[in-house]
Amino acid sequence: MRKTRATSMDSVNFNRIAEAIKILQHTFTEQPSLEELARQIHVSPAHFQKLFTTWAGVSPKKFVQYITVSHAKLMLRNSSTNKIFSSAKPPTLFDTAIVTGLSGTGRLHDLFVNIEGMTPGEYKNGGEGLLIKYSFANSIFGNIIVASTVKGICHISFLDDEKTAIMNLMQSFPHATYIQSKEEIHCKVVGVFNGQNYVAEKINLHIKGTAFQIKVWEALLKIPEAVLGTYADIAGEIDNAKAARAVGSAIGKNPIAYLIPCHRVIQTTGLFGGYMWGSKRKTAMIGWEAVREVMNDGLLN
Repeated sequence: MRKTRATSMDSVNFNRIAEAIKILQHTFTEQPSLEELARQIHVSPAHFQKLFTTWAGVSPKKFVQYITVSHAKLMLRNSSTNKIFSSAKPPTLFDTAIVTGLSGTGRLHDLFVNIEGMTPGEYKNGGEGLLIKYSFANSIFGNIIVASTVKGICHISFLDDEKTAIMNLMQSFPHATYIQSKEEIHCKVVGVFNGQNYVAEKINLHIKGTAFQIKVWEALLKIPEAVLGTYADIAGEIDNAKAARAVGSAIGKNPIAYLIPCHRVIQTTGLFGGYMWGSKRKTAMIGWEAVREVMNDGLLN
């Protein structure tokens, strides 16, 4: 059997990073030493320090500052107070895609990601008549499968193995025709995952969802990188303040990993909460984005 990308060194390294982040998140008050962390993920201290710093851009000790509850609460508080807005209604987290002090150019929001819902026929018939092209790639958060129609990206998911990833894709569109082919738009998506900026060029999404779900996903796109929101924030943005539970359900059905940034929605307490593709990965994403924002602004020593 062909060796899958899930067993590649990139994936192994990310899994080590994710495990270290999980340990740090739960033991940061004890200040675990570099040697202790390295021992728990079965590498030498020198290799672990190099591996982590290469991935995160900062040391493990520095990174832990960005994944604590106190830091998350600060990000939530800043999100609700430092904003520019132009509407007459009370301002919300989503009244602007640029928050004071967070001026990086790598944001994933509605300025360059466009959602088009599938037609009622495509939705009802499980993608009948659609040609879906898919490919696999490595990203800094683990291996992914990317799929697209002629109209845009229809599916992005993290994977443990390629066979299961294809089966999950086909369950979403059981009557579509599939071809494994790496398209230009797939490469563009992988670039976004790996920290490259494509702000000047639209990425079109062609996705299957109810009207309510698409409304929620569109609201998620307005959360800038390195900003956190809550389920109540999303409910407020779609003018349905009582729909926080339904919002949570819609977020859990997000078919586009990372590009539609459901990982930026956390609990009001500052706890990160669950994630379709694993809580360790969500923590890694939030911390990585927070570090990158500070580095982009030249504030990280």
